[in-house]
Amino acid sequence: MESAQQRFDAIEIGTVITGRPFTVTTETIQAFGDASLDYNPLHFDPDWMEKASFGKTSFGGVIMHGMQNFALLTRTLTDWLVPRGGYQRRLEARWLKPTRLGYTITPSARVSAKHRTEGGWWLQFDVEMRDQDGGLIASGDALAEILDRVPGSSAS
Repeated sequence: MESAQQRFDAIEIGTVITGRPFTVTTETIQAFGDASLDYNPLHFDPDWMEKASFGKTSFGGVIMHGMQNFALLTRTLTDWLVPRGGYQRRLEARWLKPTRLGYTITPSARVSAKHRTEGGWWLQFDVEMRDQDGGLIASGDALAEILDRVPGSSAS
C-alpha cells in the first residue's frame, strides 16, 4: 500500500468532488428529526410556518434541518477521503438560504490547498451545497489529513 505521503502527492489542487444528489421529502426530514430529536416546527408544521413571523424572511413552508446539509457535506468528503487514507478534521459552512421540500441538492468540494507539516499531510477544501437550479444553499471550507492509518481502523 502507498504511504500517506504518496497518496497526498497524488492529489491535485483543483480536484472537484461531487456528492450524491439528495431530494428533500417529508420522509427525509422526518428521518433526520427522529435521528437528531429535532422536532422544531420549522421542519414539520406548514401551518405554523405560514403564521410564524421571521421579520423580513419568508421560508415558504417547512425547511430541511441545516445540520442535514452539514451531514451531506460530511458524507461527500468522507466517501472521497477514506479510500485515500484521509480523515476529515474540520468543516465550517454558512447557510445562505433554506432548503425546501422538493429541492434536490448536491454537495461538492474542491481541493483548494495542500499543506505539509511536521506531523502530516493536510488538504484544504472549498465546500458548497447547490439546489437543482444551481442556487447556492451553503458554502464553507474543510480540512482533512492524509494518514498512514485512519483512526479507528484496524492495524496493518
